[in-house]
Amino acid sequence: MVDRQNTPIDRLLSLVFGLLRMPPGLRRISIAFAYGLVCHVVFALAVGAMILAMFYGMSESLGRVSEHWAFLANGLLILQFPLMHSLLLSERGGQLLNWLAPADYARTLSTTTYAMIASLQLLMLFALWTPSGVVWWRAEGTVFYVICALYAVSWLLLIKASYDAGAEVQSGALGWMSLAQDKKPVFPGMPTTGLFRIIRQPIYVSFALTLWTVPVWTPDQLALAATLTGYCLLAPKLKENRFEKRYGARFRAYQSQVPYAVPYLKGTRNRDQHSS
Repeated sequence: MVDRQNTPIDRLLSLVFGLLRMPPGLRRISIAFAYGLVCHVVFALAVGAMILAMFYGMSESLGRVSEHWAFLANGLLILQFPLMHSLLLSERGGQLLNWLAPADYARTLSTTTYAMIASLQLLMLFALWTPSGVVWWRAEGTVFYVICALYAVSWLLLIKASYDAGAEVQSGALGWMSLAQDKKPVFPGMPTTGLFRIIRQPIYVSFALTLWTVPVWTPDQLALAATLTGYCLLAPKLKENRFEKRYGARFRAYQSQVPYAVPYLKGTRNRDQHSS
């Protein structure tokens, strides 16, 4: 087995902070802020790239793969996000995240390293996409402003859902801020407030809405929206399995009262309860 204390990240940080001759406390705080800075910069770049790329229907990006290989390259860019995203949430993925931080701080920094990798994946997807050059439809006039408003609302819903779920976890701040304060991360409990009162998966649903409320439609946007929407509908099933194991009867009670992805229409819930 490879010595966990002798991995490249440990050797690099030992060299840097050894040369700087920092006392342990200052070293810990410096590592925390370094991880936090990288995490939030990549996070901001990823969100910006996603907003802009989808606003133009994936018709504008930095990818320049030749026409013969563009389909394969774009397909890999789409698939790498849901596959790796799900892997990192597994036990094996947790072990992988531990290798991306110093051994002494790996568990504390896990939410930060997770957000960092997820943001890097999104940045790759939206910044390195190779556009097909085909534009099917572009909104104009009043329709353009209506769709732009819907696009903005979708993003606001995603921000709100992330806040309701625990903004410090979703953004990766929990890990590095806990390390800076030299304390164990305290994770928020099972989310049931805000948008989680209406549906159980508001983050995934809001993310899916951003995919479909764009003012420009291309084959690229359709492929992206269809694939990631499928992921948004199926992936939460794994999340709910973890929640059921963690919260037991409490989650099952919540699950029986709140719909998965589509809010109850007025009166539907009462009719469902009377018929059950």
